Amino acid sequence: MTTTPPTARRTRLLRPARLSLLTLASVLLAACSSTPLPPWPGQPPARSVPGRVVPPPLSQPAPDVGAQVTVTPIDPATPLPDAVAPQPASPLDARFPAPTVRYDTPGLADGRGAFTTNAELQQWLRQLAAESRGVNRSQVLEYGRSQRGQPLLALVLTRAPGTDVAALEASGRPTVLLMGQQHGDEPASAEALLVIARELATGPLQKMLDGINVIVVPRTNPDGAEAGQPLTVSGIDLDHDHLLLRTPEAQSLALLVRNYRPIALLDAHEYPVRGLLAERAGVLPRADLLAQPASTANLPEFMTRAAMEWYHQPMVQALQQAGLTQDWYFRPVEAEGGLHLAMGGTGADSARNVNGLKNAVSLRIDSRGSDLDRQQLQRRVHAQVTAIASMLRSTVERASNLEEVRSYEAREIASQACRGELVVRAQGTPLQRELLAIDPQTGADRPLHLQWDSTLQLRPTLRRARPCGYWLSASAGDAVQRLRWMGLQVLRVAEPGSVLSDLYEQQPGSDRGEGLRLTTRRAAIDVPEGSYYVPMNQPLANLAAAALEPDTRGSYYAHQLIGGLQDTARVMVNPPLVFEEMD
Repeated sequence: MTTTPPTARRTRLLRPARLSLLTLASVLLAACSSTPLPPWPGQPPARSVPGRVVPPPLSQPAPDVGAQVTVTPIDPATPLPDAVAPQPASPLDARFPAPTVRYDTPGLADGRGAFTTNAELQQWLRQLAAESRGVNRSQVLEYGRSQRGQPLLALVLTRAPGTDVAALEASGRPTVLLMGQQHGDEPASAEALLVIARELATGPLQKMLDGINVIVVPRTNPDGAEAGQPLTVSGIDLDHDHLLLRTPEAQSLALLVRNYRPIALLDAHEYPVRGLLAERAGVLPRADLLAQPASTANLPEFMTRAAMEWYHQPMVQALQQAGLTQDWYFRPVEAEGGLHLAMGGTGADSARNVNGLKNAVSLRIDSRGSDLDRQQLQRRVHAQVTAIASMLRSTVERASNLEEVRSYEAREIASQACRGELVVRAQGTPLQRELLAIDPQTGADRPLHLQWDSTLQLRPTLRRARPCGYWLSASAGDAVQRLRWMGLQVLRVAEPGSVLSDLYEQQPGSDRGEGLRLTTRRAAIDVPEGSYYVPMNQPLANLAAAALEPDTRGSYYAHQLIGGLQDTARVMVNPPLVFEEMD
């Protein structure tokens, strides 16, 4: 790459026969500053304010879906004949009685010492696919292989004529993707998803398939589950590998999401009981379930509101009706001033945040007890099943609304190329809150007053002008591959040319990691044939920014998928270049 002063920038004409789709889209998008959201059912048309199109409120009543939807697979008020809740052995046990319903999977059997094995999980899913009858279609999809060669399995459930991508797209129904056990030592998530898979295939939840398609991935980290360890075999935390895609497990999930384009995703986890709360404050956490939507910079505004109002609020109500306690996701951390409560991070590397940047509703849930082994296991599974069933119901109720919002967000994000700002870094807001915890001796509630670093409200700490796109050198092939796995459009430069860009320059004394400090310098650059261009006039533009701005958390530059700052630039005008689509 060579640079010349902006005043000397040369231009050239595009030959019509090789005009790229990008150039055509740029012309169309330049004609409008915003894309209106269609009026929602029962609501007046969208209200406009200067410079902004505002959709109707998200809090209108949900349509009545009748008795065809069941909130939980089995009514907790109707115990099975053999469902007998054990008598509590201590005041602490009394806080977490077993549910009246008894769940049944291989790993939940009486007298069982181990959780469902990988072989049993595979057999369970294949048996469900074989038992599916009538209008339902169920198929086990092997969407990849783990590092030790274990099959990565998903169960696709639909009322479409087939279970392939085209059939689900043609069905007109939105798709929900449910995934569990990214951390191999969080078994209740997989057990709960096996229950959900059965109830969707052959049980009361079948009726939900009238309105949605569902993909169930009970165990995303089979190697970790087999070893009883949180990480993958390579020592990488799978939940923080959804942007860099270093593991085959994360790569396979990215392709599954790219191909099936779910409108809502749920990532099921468990959280530990013992830890800093016990060590520093002498208390134990009390919530049966913690939940949090995506919380990273540049999330689509209205999908985020939908996650809160259409998903989280009904989930809280469902848990309360089931006699279960809930809270926002948090983890106790040591910080300046003592013990703090931290919510899920703001980096675009977790499944929760990456999938939110794909313009989908994205939620993480954690049941209580990853370190309890088999203690309170039925209750832990019950909390997961209740929350997951609530999410499915919310998608059925809001299916048409969700499609309208996603379509709006996709057009709106693409239309912002070359104008406005994007947030490069953001952090949570420090607040004070009261946390109800449990005295382990008496089982009584004990309130704690702690600083809570809330990521429900993000504060931008670094902004830049939104570029038209990003130029990448020909040596950035690994980065390009990962972008395409996530569904981003990348174009190859077919003929040399020149573009006006902002070049990154590292400030003295800063490092390549979290301490990286950059400035930008405007210049015209000569770009060679065979290099790449990532346009920002596409629906996943904000995901591209998360990966390609060098000083974002988890950026491709920081993790050396891009060799040096000279290998990338922010293109600040629509480039007069000839491109070719990549295979």
